[in-house]
Amino acid sequence: MPGKAAGGEDDTVAAPAAAGSGEGPRGPLLDDLMPWSVRPVRTGRTWVTAPDAASLRARWDRLVRASGEERERLFAPTRARTQHTAVTALPGRSGGTGRFARETGPCPEPVRIAHGPYDEQWLIPDHRLIDVARPELWRVADDHQLFLVEHGRVPNDPGPAVSVTALLPDGHSPAGRPGRVRPLYRRPGGLEPNLAPGLLPVLRARYGQAVTAESVLAWILAAARPSPAGCVVPLPADAARWAEGVELGRELLRLQLRGARGAERPRLPGGQRPYVRAAVPPVPVPLSYDAGERVLALGTGRVSPVPAGAWEFRVSGVRTLELWFERRAAVCGAPGADAAGLDAVRPRAWPQEWTSELLDLVTLLALLAELRPRQEELAGALAAGPGTGEDELRAAGVLPVGEPARRPASVLDHQEEGPDGQFALL
Repeated sequence: MPGKAAGGEDDTVAAPAAAGSGEGPRGPLLDDLMPWSVRPVRTGRTWVTAPDAASLRARWDRLVRASGEERERLFAPTRARTQHTAVTALPGRSGGTGRFARETGPCPEPVRIAHGPYDEQWLIPDHRLIDVARPELWRVADDHQLFLVEHGRVPNDPGPAVSVTALLPDGHSPAGRPGRVRPLYRRPGGLEPNLAPGLLPVLRARYGQAVTAESVLAWILAAARPSPAGCVVPLPADAARWAEGVELGRELLRLQLRGARGAERPRLPGGQRPYVRAAVPPVPVPLSYDAGERVLALGTGRVSPVPAGAWEFRVSGVRTLELWFERRAAVCGAPGADAAGLDAVRPRAWPQEWTSELLDLVTLLALLAELRPRQEELAGALAAGPGTGEDELRAAGVLPVGEPARRPASVLDHQEEGPDGQFALL
């Protein structure tokens, strides 16, 4: 049932305001097309996530070796989590459920997560360390699932309204305004699409029987636009426009999956691929970009060619490459005077894998930037032409969406361990 989440956060989904009342193309809200959404994960302590897994293991080891007041300080208790909080295991994980105050074992294997758009980091998957882990997301995270993540809206920002990932996302927004996470499927195994009941038959009647949950996701990636009322997804009147948008959306999906789910890893054509031209130093600051030479400088390190589109790519008004770098520069090198607790356990030198990840990110952003003109062209066509609006969906019985579709499905494919090794009854 919806209500207060741990820590007093209200997870009830409010009724959306009317769309199309201020900016961009008119159409139904994403909140109605994909009605089940989840608020972002709230860790409550920064040290449980990091750009590298080795730091997380080292932080855990230091914590469990500590005792008394030092252990309490390092743990960083909150109202939602202390060392004595009783919690269930994260769904699908084998993390401990005994009181953390008694924990002396090895660190659970860190898992890869999407820390905001296009930034892949690591998390210690232990429910005792995470204030609000959103277990409903973990229950449906499997090899079939895809997660659509809304970005914080910034007026007049031309960046994408949504992104997609195969990793479990924490929902972090670069603009500081939390977006919601929308799983494509409500159940594991790619079962029960998270679409408004009756939507697929209506779309198939208009655009053809080839419409699937994944093609709807592709259309949303291509056509979604921010608005004061929420993310708007215009629906075209004709099948040709739909096919055009789905084709574009599938390309966006392929790129953003970054090799997951059998997709091909993004690659730029030969001669345009970025390479390290000068070795990245142990502490690579500052970051700068030379548009004329197409060089990204990390201290004395040099990466090129870096297209201007990759450097200027922004989400929620924030330059993606700069944010990615700042998050890593802040946790690299000898801890400064402002570093405290377990956050001070960090790499002393820039890890080689971060450079490889940087080259992959430059490639991804360059290719996404190349597709932006096609997205803008589609948006212009949708704004100028007729479409399927809320009135048509109401007439077809798709809207308004019933409350059951906005709540998570009852999922319990296996017993979940509760506090102190008991089994949870859901």
